Amino acid sequence: MLSESPKLRGQFDFGVVDYVTSDTHFGHKRISELAERPFSDVEAMDAELVRLWNEVVPPDAVVLHLGDVALGPIDRSLELTAQLHGRRFLVPGNHDRVSSATQSKRAIERFRPLYEDAGWVVLPEMLRGERHGRPLLASHYPYRGDSRETERHQRHRPVEEGLPLIHGHTHDRDRGADGRQFHVGVDAFGYAPIPFAVIDEWLRSL
Repeated sequence: MLSESPKLRGQFDFGVVDYVTSDTHFGHKRISELAERPFSDVEAMDAELVRLWNEVVPPDAVVLHLGDVALGPIDRSLELTAQLHGRRFLVPGNHDRVSSATQSKRAIERFRPLYEDAGWVVLPEMLRGERHGRPLLASHYPYRGDSRETERHQRHRPVEEGLPLIHGHTHDRDRGADGRQFHVGVDAFGYAPIPFAVIDEWLRSL
């Protein structure tokens, strides 16, 4: 039985995760322009993100979301995510209202119930653990790379020490692997979560 947050001896148990994704940006009116998404407006984007997610993810699956789940009017945006299949875990990104990197403690206390009411289990902003005996890190932020020319949030990025890292944040259209980091964002994978088996294959190749 899955506990409130899947941990194993103080570490995250990546073995329970079936799918991974990031940077959905539900409710964000400008993200189609900024990330060159093929949607006419935010309503069309939100509807397609929900459809694609539920087409890919079974209701009983476990999904790890690596940040920037929703923007815009946050109560309405998060309400949309309640439609998503699966047991959903969130590693906060810079745009999430529960990110200690960008939000005050007071703001986090205010907004956390909205995320929980929408079905999200909010996790720490850096996860360290194993997947089938292989070490793995997860964060919204990559070791290197950004959606802008300047690399932001340097204080909150993981330090590269040779461990493989899965991440979001960049909105890169390149699929996945870049050395020892792997971008899982929806902009690289058809606007839907990816099976963790994709990550397993990458880990075996390292």
